Amino acid sequence: MGAYIARRLLLVIPTLFGIIAINFVIVQFAPGGPVEQMIAELKGRGDMSSRLTGARSDFSGAGSYRGARGLDPAIIEDIKRTFGFDKPPLTRFSDMIRGYLRFDFGKSFFRGQTVLQLLLQRLPVSVSLGLWSTLLVYGISIPLGIAKAVRHGSRFDVATSAVVLVGYAVPGFLLAILLVVMFAGGSFLHWFPLSGMTTEGSASWPWTARALDYMWHMVLPTIAMVVGGFASLTILTKNCFLEEIGKQYTITARAKGANERQVLYGHMFRNAMLLIVAGFPQAFISILFTSALLVEIVFSLDGLGLLGFQAAIQRDYPVMFGTLYLFTLAGLLMQIVGDTMYTLVDPRIDFEARS
Repeated sequence: MGAYIARRLLLVIPTLFGIIAINFVIVQFAPGGPVEQMIAELKGRGDMSSRLTGARSDFSGAGSYRGARGLDPAIIEDIKRTFGFDKPPLTRFSDMIRGYLRFDFGKSFFRGQTVLQLLLQRLPVSVSLGLWSTLLVYGISIPLGIAKAVRHGSRFDVATSAVVLVGYAVPGFLLAILLVVMFAGGSFLHWFPLSGMTTEGSASWPWTARALDYMWHMVLPTIAMVVGGFASLTILTKNCFLEEIGKQYTITARAKGANERQVLYGHMFRNAMLLIVAGFPQAFISILFTSALLVEIVFSLDGLGLLGFQAAIQRDYPVMFGTLYLFTLAGLLMQIVGDTMYTLVDPRIDFEARS
């Protein structure tokens, strides 16, 4: 297993390089880069509030600047130099890769901070939301799925299937809006805060009060994330256990006198949970980086999803590529963790085996 993990870790490097290179090439043809936006602002046709002073990047963006007609060419060249677009694309790409090897992602165009500072500021928000949501999704879905499999076709199974169907059909962001209206000072109750993760001034509170305040702020965003995520995992759990219930070894275990609990947890559980447990790392990454975007917007949570979305809209290329690098690296590493969990759940699986 050690050699397999080592090979997978080595494959992370070319895979990560290829993803970054492909996206870098795509950006070359994307219109509306920061240079074009600055030119439009100078000519009175832009709505960007970016600051030219101190902006820097190792990325590319614009090709021919049609909006530059009528401006002094010296001003255009100065704008390109300020944003780092006066260098050839290959030079910018090589500078970017060298910086990434040192985890130096450059400086944001419009925020006055380095990309690493922005990522470290936003990471706790996304990790908090993703971690609690993933734990609750698994904590609810697995027992519910097992109960549905054991009681397949019963009234309990039908009733819970209706709940699961509603949870699957309602988008997370729509539920988030409903929760805000119902419980966060909308048209009905004001039980929970509307936005943020902490109350202003809570830094001076005792740690117990800060912990309770944090939990109070996380209730509604977590519910919005969990309701949309537990439905598919519940059905997957039920189907996995239903498949194992009908297999020969469970019938043999019952024939030998084992009770249902022994059959369920002593014989079936490990086999049925293989796919579910091994998918935990990928589920966490999915919730952390993709599912939380709209929920972060509704509850004004400054997480990584919102940061990457804003960077794409603003054409803030250093932040765009910095978040892409972080997301991709985390996803690739979590794939390796998922493979490792396969062997922990079922030691019979051997990735080193060759036919």
